[in-house]
Amino acid sequence: MSPDADAHDRHRRLSPAPVLDLDPLIDDPGTRIVVCCGSGGVGKTTTAAALGLRAAERGRKVVVLTIDPARRLAQSMGIDSLDNVPRRVKGLDDSASGELHAMMLDMKRTFDEIVEAHADAERAAAILSNPFYQSLSAGFAGTQEYMAMEKLGQLRARDEWDLIVVDTPPSRSALDFLDAPKRLGSFLDGRLIRLLTAPAKLGGRAGMKFLNVGMSMMTGTLGKLLGGQLLKDVQTFVAAMDTTFGGFRTRADATYKLLQAPGTAFLVVAAPERDALREAAYFVERLAAERMPLAGLVLNRVHGSGADRLSAERALAAAENLEAVENLEEPRIVDQEGGKAGLRNSPDTYGSSESPASEAPAPDEGSPADPKNPSSERTEKGRSVDSADRSVDQLTAGLLKLHADRMQLLSREQRTRDRFTALHPEVAVAEVAALPGDVHDLAGLRDIGNRLAAGRPELPETAVD
Repeated sequence: MSPDADAHDRHRRLSPAPVLDLDPLIDDPGTRIVVCCGSGGVGKTTTAAALGLRAAERGRKVVVLTIDPARRLAQSMGIDSLDNVPRRVKGLDDSASGELHAMMLDMKRTFDEIVEAHADAERAAAILSNPFYQSLSAGFAGTQEYMAMEKLGQLRARDEWDLIVVDTPPSRSALDFLDAPKRLGSFLDGRLIRLLTAPAKLGGRAGMKFLNVGMSMMTGTLGKLLGGQLLKDVQTFVAAMDTTFGGFRTRADATYKLLQAPGTAFLVVAAPERDALREAAYFVERLAAERMPLAGLVLNRVHGSGADRLSAERALAAAENLEAVENLEEPRIVDQEGGKAGLRNSPDTYGSSESPASEAPAPDEGSPADPKNPSSERTEKGRSVDSADRSVDQLTAGLLKLHADRMQLLSREQRTRDRFTALHPEVAVAEVAALPGDVHDLAGLRDIGNRLAAGRPELPETAVD
């Protein structure tokens, strides 16, 4: 075995991670929720949509819940727009009697639905028109994550779908999806909110004393939301909410337990890049600490090569040799005279009295060969052949350099995978090859699903994503 082949085999043996087999996961009737999570920009939305499509075409009734604001899911599934209502996707292979529905979380609409479900019409109208509620439901920190959990709980409670696939919010930190619902639930059900309602209940000077305490506590966190009307709006909101519905933290805790249940599976999605895999490793550890069921890692945009036995070092060396030979060679044109081969414009013959150049001068540069002079025709042919050889060498050297760049990229990606595997050798991995562009239709999602099910990228792979 050659040294390069031996190094190649050692390189392959550095990846002992088990292969993630996704078909048994999505085929299992006991799997009711699949959560795709990870850092931003690693393909969570595409992964969620592809898994949903594959599960539906294998006979399950699926709904995909996405929180990605880019709305690529709607384009890929041929739906003009996604909203807070599941919409059926057309164009599937329904031979297995499966269905696919898709929806996009509308954070504010979900919050409105909670209000409308727990309040009579008059009280609901008062809450929905309250300025504090409008700010809270539109963009308060943690609201999106909380409402994603609320919507997941609603979908699961309806028991209308065999499988719910969740595309988690594009949070700056992967931990936000787990932490934010508890934070917001604790705020809405916590001591601070109860304190703000105390003045109205106590009345008089005691009430004013509590009012001042509440106002001072609110200054640091909510003082800039609504200005001078803040306290009044908050009190009005809390008073209406307190007599009508509550239990934000209770519902958040219930959904949290649902995520820990055996019927839920987490897929951590990443790219073969240092930062993305570092975040993935951190999330894997957090899921383990929270006792949440991890199915494995989906590694997107993995590059490959069908010629990976040619190392980057050998490719660069070959390219340098070609360039060195080309630089050392003088331009030489083959000529023949009287059945003998000679060299035109060589240092030894140029300008001598015996030089063929003095007997048969070449045509002017750029002019056509003289048809009456066979030597002139042979000279032009020699120049064409020599130029073509140099062009082939240049092209070959360029291709070798491109191959060397690709092999260096593969090496970097392999090192990042090896570091992750060294930390978490128990985590099964499914690799998806990089594609030349974005996915825009069901055929593209179906292709992604096939690659996910295969678990390893198909070679040769020349796409650059």
